[in-house]
Amino acid sequence: MTKTASLPPGLLIRTGKWVWTTLWQRMMAQMAPSNEGGDYQRPPSQCRGELSANGPHPPADQRYGLMVGMGCPWAHRTLIARALKGLEDAVAVVVVEPSPDEGCWVFPTPFQNCRTLPELYRQAGIGGRATVPVLWDFDAKAIVNNDSGEIIQILNQSLNEFATNPDLDLYPAALKTEIDTWNERIYASVNNGVYRCGFAQTQAAYDRACGELFDTLDAIEQTLSTQPYLCGEALTLADVRLFPTLFRFDAVYYSLFKCNRRRIQDYPALCRYVQALYQQPGVAATCDLAAVKRDYYGNLFPLNPGGIIPAGPELPYLSLG
Repeated sequence: MTKTASLPPGLLIRTGKWVWTTLWQRMMAQMAPSNEGGDYQRPPSQCRGELSANGPHPPADQRYGLMVGMGCPWAHRTLIARALKGLEDAVAVVVVEPSPDEGCWVFPTPFQNCRTLPELYRQAGIGGRATVPVLWDFDAKAIVNNDSGEIIQILNQSLNEFATNPDLDLYPAALKTEIDTWNERIYASVNNGVYRCGFAQTQAAYDRACGELFDTLDAIEQTLSTQPYLCGEALTLADVRLFPTLFRFDAVYYSLFKCNRRRIQDYPALCRYVQALYQQPGVAATCDLAAVKRDYYGNLFPLNPGGIIPAGPELPYLSLG
């Protein structure tokens, strides 16, 4: 006979295991939807606009801004692209912060008369999850795009006349096929793969995600043992997309998301690669490890009920020396 009378609200015991119910299930269903097999399913981005001279959002200096959370890897890649292209003066940054009480991103001070990012989305007539990054048009008071992969392409190609590093092409035509191939694999098994591990709802789903994650990290390690970047000698958008996950890996995903088969520190070539990217002009300034740990362990996800933020680890490959 199952006894529940003396258990805390929202918990019950079955076959000797504590099982979160009600609140936990609602939170996970909202934050980490899964299929019948327990595999995490990331919802698609809703806003897929672009900058065009003949469209509602023409290229312009100081017209656009990035809404980002410093802990978010998807937002981080847009900050990296902005820094590499030298768009700091042309594209503003609006930093939002996660509220563990409200379960959403909030503005430190009201923006467009909105206190939270969901309010801004609703004001813009956009349903679904209110996510970062957001490419915002200050003149039109509109969300242009909220897909990180597309935003970094926009930053790479659509604002060159306002960039201090316009000759840097992170998505050159000669490498597009190779970049796209890496992007597809890395998104599924690494960028989103760590979330598939952390949010897996069954052991089988976790085992699949973990196996694919480390198969890809092993393949990347082998590639980087003979060349500096994923596509050879050139830094590309494939590297911009991969770096934010690697930057967070040992400090967060290894423990909190159960990606603990190996650390980035256990991969010599990956360590050199992370350090080389970290030392690129402007990149270190986009990396806020304290915010990453604070958000992941304390604010963003219901995976660490005590909210205790770990002291470590030491990450020797994050240095400017």
